[in-house]
Order: sequence, then structure tokens, then C-alpha cells
Amino acid sequence: MKPFERELLELICTTCRLQDIELDKIGSDDPLIGPDSPLGTDSLDALEIAVTIQQEYGVRMNSENTSRVVLQSVATLADYIKKNR
Repeated sequence: MKPFERELLELICTTCRLQDIELDKIGSDDPLIGPDSPLGTDSLDALEIAVTIQQEYGVRMNSENTSRVVLQSVATLADYIKKNR
């Protein structure tokens, strides 16, 4: 995992108050949200993540469809932030 992706993963864990997550076992392309996510996050967590990303990086997700695509994985989120900063 790239350093920026690791930073995002740590921010997500803090934002969603996730405990006992072994960050080294989470892959860049693992799902962030939903039943397949190793984080166990849901749609309410997705909203919290989107708000935190806007506050921390000044990047806004304009629609539900955009956030669904952007929040697929740490890698897709990192790419979106880099392109829209």
C-alpha cells in the first residue's frame, strides 16, 4: 500500500471509530464499504468518510453515484483525491 493510501486508511479507521483492525492485512483494492469490506463499514460510515475527506482534503463527492465509485477501495479514493485537489 502506498503511503497516501495508508494515511487514508488510518483516517477512515479514526473517522468510523474502528478498533482492532490490522491495517497491514487490508489491501489497496479491498472493498471499503459493504458486506465484503474487511473493515465492516456500511452506508452511514460512507457518509462520514465523504464528509471527513471534504474537511481534510477539500475534495467533495457531488453525488451518490460518484461516492459509490470513489469509495470502492482505498486506491480509488486516493486516485479521486489526487485528481480533484
